[in-house]
Amino acid sequence: MRARDLGIVVGSLEPGPNDAITDVEGVRVGHTTLIEGEDVRTGVTVVVPPEELLFAAPFRLNGNGEMTGLECIREFGVLTTPVGITNTHSVGVVRDALVRVAVGRKDAPDWSLPVVAETWDGFLNDINGFHVRDEHVAAAIEAASDGPVAEGNVGGGTGMICHEFKGGIGTASRRTEDGHTVGVLVQANHGQRRRLRLLGAPVGEELGADRIPTPGGPEGAGSIIVLVATDAPILPHQCARLAKRAALGIGRTGGLGEDSSGDILLAFATGNRGLSFSEPATVTSRWRMNDLFEAAVDATEGAILNALLAAETMTGIDGHTAHAIDVDALLEVLQHYGRR
Repeated sequence: MRARDLGIVVGSLEPGPNDAITDVEGVRVGHTTLIEGEDVRTGVTVVVPPEELLFAAPFRLNGNGEMTGLECIREFGVLTTPVGITNTHSVGVVRDALVRVAVGRKDAPDWSLPVVAETWDGFLNDINGFHVRDEHVAAAIEAASDGPVAEGNVGGGTGMICHEFKGGIGTASRRTEDGHTVGVLVQANHGQRRRLRLLGAPVGEELGADRIPTPGGPEGAGSIIVLVATDAPILPHQCARLAKRAALGIGRTGGLGEDSSGDILLAFATGNRGLSFSEPATVTSRWRMNDLFEAAVDATEGAILNALLAAETMTGIDGHTAHAIDVDALLEVLQHYGRR
């Protein structure tokens, strides 16, 4: 179930055909989901961009988290690897697996510094069991597709919790008036319920613990990873600006960048794909960036909403349960506040 299927529209811009990050040409997404016994609730998601040189830049809203490979991206302004997303204690194995994939190709690079990000799934998952392995990363890459993207309890988002509802993977896209696409994918594992707002309506206040049980534990513990892709021809410093604006989508839904949260964003652009370091790049006017900013903010809010809608109630380790948001109750709240 997705926002648009329910008549929930975020912003005024139209989405691409998949309403997903895969609407940016050349971008693919694959998942491996691990649900075993009573305590394994985890996985890995891999976003595979085009193999050509891509301009990129990160933004840190709050740094209590990890995304590997960022120093090289900051130095050179380019993304050269797939991006893996998993749980906190599986970052190393996913990074090593992506290196092995890179050096195993016929055109293997001399070195590889993959980008791998994480959020903590230890409330539902046996995070210290190190269940994500090389073959799961390879399977996610093999499954990567440029079509619709599975959301909710899949891949790296399998055991994640968002605003004290079941969360996980979500994605959305928006097209600017001049025809460029901005696609966003999130791994949503952040936020306090009382702060959750959707389309400006105080959903979290209305759907408190008296209506939908909370999972327990410290409020708002967790993180969000946001990947922003665009086919606009923008430069690294413009990618940094785009990633920063996507953080407004987190804030729009009630995310605070809390002290305990690792809220890390990465934007990359395919509009100058295929350039060598010695070739001149096409530049987007700074005045055209506002359209991309709007698309990034709306797509980020839409992706978080889609993660919540797609997620299903899950029980994991030690009998812990994270309840899905009640769609009928959500629609009732939005209707009450005139948002639908």
